[in-house]
Amino acid sequence: MPSNDVSVVLVHGAWADGSSWAKVIAPLVAQGFNVVAAPLPLTSFADDVAALDRTLERVAGPVVLAGHAYAGEVIGATRSDKVKALVYVAALAPDEGETVADVFYRTTPHAKAPKLAPDDHGLIHLPDSAFDSAFAQNASADELAVLQAVQRPISPACITVPMPRPSWKDRPAWFLIAEQDRMIVAETQHFMARRMNAMTRVQPADHTAMVTAPDAVVDIIIEAARAGEA
Repeated sequence: MPSNDVSVVLVHGAWADGSSWAKVIAPLVAQGFNVVAAPLPLTSFADDVAALDRTLERVAGPVVLAGHAYAGEVIGATRSDKVKALVYVAALAPDEGETVADVFYRTTPHAKAPKLAPDDHGLIHLPDSAFDSAFAQNASADELAVLQAVQRPISPACITVPMPRPSWKDRPAWFLIAEQDRMIVAETQHFMARRMNAMTRVQPADHTAMVTAPDAVVDIIIEAARAGEA
């Protein structure tokens, strides 16, 4: 897969939008990739998979599909045959029959992880105080301001639905483990990466590696794309 024939589709997680990939998009474009940030409504797991599939329909393949956090479940559920490689960035990768909540809560949360609960509208917001204490503790003040301003709440209907057979069982996968992650602890990320037999890279990054360690994210995506050329 020569780079100018490959599309990279980036999928944001909970409490974020496509702008979270801003520092990754420009370097990938400079390398000759067509890059699209897929918007998820975060209203239900089915809605999010459908939104990703709509994005994939309008993107020329082959595709390297990268997901952050909750989006790990979403990228694992698409059945598009354009997808040739999967990249998990501090992401959740439930196995068949598991939910996001199952893997998220499989170990004791980090001491600074926020306590989360739906609001009166049934949506889960990330408290503002959690951005600099757990979500992106390595981010600059300007980066934190943007992350807080664009956050999108997530519905419990996204994280309580059992996963169908995940596509990482049938496609090559890469996993960037964020060792300083306070939202999805590194132990859980290591567990998922081993279970997936993913090509693993470890980075001393917080949960938002694409914001605070974008070079590492760019490198692992390019690695996945190059592997497809062989």
